[in-house]
Amino acid sequence: MDTSESSGTDPEIATPAPEPPPRSGWRRWAMDTRPLRVPAYRRLWSSTIVTAVGSQLTAVAVPKQIYDITGSSAWVGAASLAGLLPLIVFALWGGAVADSVDRRTLLLVTNTGIAVTSLLFWVQAVTGMRSVAVLMVLLALQQAFWGLNAPARNASIARLVPPEHLPAANALGSTVMQTGQVVGPLLAGVLIPVIGLPELYLIDALALCVTVWAVYQLPALPPLEGAGKRRAGVREIAAGFRYIAARKVLLLSFLADIIAMVLGMPRALFPQLADTTYGSFGEGLALGLLFAAIPIGAVLGGLLSGTFSRAERHGWMVIGAVVTWGAAITGFGLSGNLWLAAGFLAVAGVADMVSMVFRGAILLSAATDEMRGRMQGVFTVVVAGGPRLADVLHGTAGSAFGPRAAVAGGGLLVVVVMLTLAAAVPALRRYRI
Repeated sequence: MDTSESSGTDPEIATPAPEPPPRSGWRRWAMDTRPLRVPAYRRLWSSTIVTAVGSQLTAVAVPKQIYDITGSSAWVGAASLAGLLPLIVFALWGGAVADSVDRRTLLLVTNTGIAVTSLLFWVQAVTGMRSVAVLMVLLALQQAFWGLNAPARNASIARLVPPEHLPAANALGSTVMQTGQVVGPLLAGVLIPVIGLPELYLIDALALCVTVWAVYQLPALPPLEGAGKRRAGVREIAAGFRYIAARKVLLLSFLADIIAMVLGMPRALFPQLADTTYGSFGEGLALGLLFAAIPIGAVLGGLLSGTFSRAERHGWMVIGAVVTWGAAITGFGLSGNLWLAAGFLAVAGVADMVSMVFRGAILLSAATDEMRGRMQGVFTVVVAGGPRLADVLHGTAGSAFGPRAAVAGGGLLVVVVMLTLAAAVPALRRYRI
């Protein structure tokens, strides 16, 4: 097929340097770095190395500051919900905006807005304001900017790299973000006693300046010729949902993530499991290991993405990854040993990385460019909302049936529901690049 026409890539941007000779030996298994041969993508990806860690510093600092002010975990939870609604609203709207304007311009505006918000976080902290209301307003503002930013950023990737490099590009981006989720909180724990909490916000703001500069170096990414002028209102958002409903492979890619995250993400039960099941290993060690295991597995999967990033049957890769996730979560629920449990969670993290890579590739390759922003907006909502729904579901099930039974049962449901869906609707099985 004509990939430049069907995918909406810009040949002058997305054409990489000549391919090097095929990799041999252990290098075949290592991360696939072919997308980094495209200068524009390399700039975009490089900016995330700094901000992936910086954003996690703020993610730790906000709940820490709220708890220091109130002494209440309930207020910490309320702050999380305060950021969820603007994220959902502005991610959906931001997807429509990303399809109607120059995506580079939108990235410049939103990254600047996030940086200014981080600077305001620093100002309120360094002046000793101690206002939960101010923190929640700033958090809502930050999440609104992030909701506008994420669809444009993700949708831009397909304009910067060739279609066959999309899985590798997604693996590169996801690995950096997962690494940030491991390194950022650890770094925050080390820095707070040394430089103080306010400075975490300042470091994040400075890191975002690097991102703004990298985005400024990107080529213009306006709507492709022939797309016509469009608005970014409710009608356009609704058109995005109709587009998903009319294309089964897109709908199934979203459903696969919902199945895995809502039925099989047991993080709400980690504190109880660390206390009751793995307490003999030390509650603190157990809790930290449980929360770190999935991101560590995801990073490992990313570093070894050369083993799967060249696969052409994207649909089967998603199905296999979700089933593996469910099986690993079931194994975690049945494990009475902390290290074995962490091993199962790490396997789940690898499976999650594979799923992210190929779901992202499907969204970028199966959708036309004028719809990619809206697809990424829905993707952002699903990724943000799925784990939060899982917290409610698993917390309730854990109270009713016990934490280990709830975890194992959820993992089994993931396997059964995903296999049933794949058997009933062949569109995902048949999809290939």
